[in-house]
Amino acid sequence: MLELDGIAKSFGGRRVLDGISLRLETGSIMSVLGPSGGGKTTLLNVILGITDPTDGRLLYDGEDLTRVPMEKRGFNIVFQDYALFPNLSAHENIVYGLRNNPGVSTREEIGELVSLLGLEEHLGKRIDELSGGQKQRVALARTLVMKPRLLLLDEPLSALDGVIKESIKTKIRQIVTQFNLTTIMVTHDPEEACTMSDRVLILNEGRIAQYDTPENIIEHPASDFVRTFILHQLEVKRDNIRSLFDERARPNPTARED
Repeated sequence: MLELDGIAKSFGGRRVLDGISLRLETGSIMSVLGPSGGGKTTLLNVILGITDPTDGRLLYDGEDLTRVPMEKRGFNIVFQDYALFPNLSAHENIVYGLRNNPGVSTREEIGELVSLLGLEEHLGKRIDELSGGQKQRVALARTLVMKPRLLLLDEPLSALDGVIKESIKTKIRQIVTQFNLTTIMVTHDPEEACTMSDRVLILNEGRIAQYDTPENIIEHPASDFVRTFILHQLEVKRDNIRSLFDERARPNPTARED
């Protein structure tokens, strides 16, 4: 279980995070939502260990990791731009982290992970030969072979469209379930957050606006801010989809009858 207890962070006297306290059960997915500048990236960096909090504690399974260096936390991240090495093949990227930790995953475990992510036929390809979805899966595989205790995803679906995005969403859920992997995902898309997550954290000006299940956030928004931020975006998306289908169903007045 991940526990954040009164986490705060200031930069030059400006409070970016203020009193963040929550618990996330092992094997759960939490999405972090909020407007730009709301503290999402800073919170991700504090959890990962890139940034030390000004106040508060971070615990994992009861162990205080607040001042533990990033490399000793056992957490790992898939960055928004994937951060793959363009001079290496897909397979070389996947096993890159094992150079200094060769015993973390066996060859069989790597093969199972490659199969799970559907990457068998792409292992010999260079990064510039891969599609966006394939790059995302390579980045996931590279992270997962290191067997992180906690997986962080920074806007994992932002560069993907349509069917590819839905495929990656399915893969992430499958990985979380199969490996019982606690996962935190930063996103700007309420639909992604609500369809993928067990819990959703909404930040506003560095504070928790609501931390709840997707169902409760949609049915019982805690404030006007949450209602506007979440529901308005979902309603706009819904209306756009409806108008698209209504437009297709409308008869074409210029069409000639035979």
